[in-house]
Amino acid sequence: MGGFEDDEPPSKRARASSVESATLSDIPCYSKPTNPLGGTMARPLTSQGKEVMVGSKGLIKRDEFVRIITKSLYTLGYEKTGAILEEESGITLHSPPVNVFRKQVLDGNWDSAVVTLNTLDLLDENIVKSAVFLLLEQKFFELLRNGNVMGAMKTLQSEISPLGINRKRVHEMASCLISSPQNVLVGFSKPGIESSNSRFKLLEELQKVLPPTVMVPERRLENLVEQALTVQREACYLHNSVDGLSLYIDHHCGRDQIPSQALQVLCAHSDEVWFLQFSNNGKYLASASNDKTAVIWKVDEDGELLLKHTLTGHEKPVMMVAWSPDDCQLLTCGMEEVIRRWDVESGECIHVYEKYGVGLLSCGWFPDGKQILSGLNDQSLCLWDLDGKQADCWEGQRSTKTSDFAVSKDGKLIISTSRDSAILLFNRDTKQERLIEEEHTVTSFSLSEDGDFLLVNLVNEQIHLWNIRNDPIRVKRYTGHKRSRFVIRSCFGGSEQAFIASGSEDAKVYIWHRASGDVIETLSGHSGAVNCVSWNPTNPHMLASASDDHTIRIWGLKKATVKRRDAGSSSGSNGIHMNGSANGNGFVHQCNGSRSK
Repeated sequence: MGGFEDDEPPSKRARASSVESATLSDIPCYSKPTNPLGGTMARPLTSQGKEVMVGSKGLIKRDEFVRIITKSLYTLGYEKTGAILEEESGITLHSPPVNVFRKQVLDGNWDSAVVTLNTLDLLDENIVKSAVFLLLEQKFFELLRNGNVMGAMKTLQSEISPLGINRKRVHEMASCLISSPQNVLVGFSKPGIESSNSRFKLLEELQKVLPPTVMVPERRLENLVEQALTVQREACYLHNSVDGLSLYIDHHCGRDQIPSQALQVLCAHSDEVWFLQFSNNGKYLASASNDKTAVIWKVDEDGELLLKHTLTGHEKPVMMVAWSPDDCQLLTCGMEEVIRRWDVESGECIHVYEKYGVGLLSCGWFPDGKQILSGLNDQSLCLWDLDGKQADCWEGQRSTKTSDFAVSKDGKLIISTSRDSAILLFNRDTKQERLIEEEHTVTSFSLSEDGDFLLVNLVNEQIHLWNIRNDPIRVKRYTGHKRSRFVIRSCFGGSEQAFIASGSEDAKVYIWHRASGDVIETLSGHSGAVNCVSWNPTNPHMLASASDDHTIRIWGLKKATVKRRDAGSSSGSNGIHMNGSANGNGFVHQCNGSRSK
């Protein structure tokens, strides 16, 4: 495989209770019309318990608990059920004055609403002013919309302005008096102000201003549940679940959620496999080999990988592949040779990129998918338009022995090797340069999905995690894998990229917990150095590894039996599926890649 310290270039989710047995006549009927605002007067039932605190630890106030449940029922549209809960519990969602206030708002009785607001015993004058401002603002726009310009002007001058708050908004409202109705409705009013639901939206805004003891906030129960689930997820050391967290049980992921069993061995290459990468949508895998070919594999609905195309045409070993942002095209880079651009669906070569007298070492896409980037063996980094025209070139930005580079999603930050032990972070807009300085030689690196972290592999058998959001800071170190001569590549992966995986020269795949740095799995099965790993970005249970033993292993969750359907494949007694054919018929689709340049 590609060496590093020699002359070769590198690559590499009930039953009914006894209470429910009562007859229908035992169940109270409620034929009285219900109030969707929760205004039914409570009539406590004598059978209802009177505990002030509820819950196994006695931490939850019963009245608050019932109110947020009631609020949630109304929000979900269960208006009758919410009214029944108020009736049965004896706990009203809102006090009588608040119910009067809410009705006045919905009826547009603005002056009465302001009077009622001042009877709610609000101690903070600023809160009162803010709520009054919202009421009068709504009054102003409704008057203006109805053509009562003088009424709107009077409201602004004698009611809104004297409040002395939100001057910028007051000026905007004043400008509406001299603008056309179109500007009033579109330019200055709040979103939805012109709709029939604008007064309901006003109530939502008032709930954000008034204390929760006065008006229960919208979706409070949902927010509490989400907070609890978030705490459980963050406390789950091995969180790697693809299913949403359940409300029925406490969340916990075990090691069975880490891809640690080889489910497939892909055997389409005839020589060392140096590089592989899943597509952005996780539906394809591309691999590059010393046999001068690249292979596109398709991930079917069952998670099985099937050979789609074998791409031929390079005259030298293929060092690297890169998926276009839309996953419709693929770049392949030969060893100090050319870059070929392929159509993923047809397998045809669309274009060949080359520079006279210079070998290309790496390839990658700009986020817009309209340009590609390449590292050259003359220490330059070049930007190409898709038609092959060189758009830009940065000379002396990189070393010749490592071929990695990365581009941020906004296309502003270009990351490349500056010298053997340094990585350059170059901002295209500001021309600012930042450096990651390492004590040992950098062999490869990869950028996190959010663009804030860089994973750096070093010659001294260490992998460093750097936070590059601002000034680069090393935040974690991972050790245990083996590297003495070749380029070994690592990657982020799993749910929310909570894990780090790497190849190793001892023929194993190592998986670390990203936050702690602990080795949590060591995967055996390859018979040669593991050069590169790639974690499926849309399936945290799928990991791929490429090896000098000419194979690619697909790692998944441990299962009792592994069933596969491909008639053209073989499955050993160990349940590992062997696949090297395109359609299960023994034939491989060969694409010569020599049609166009």
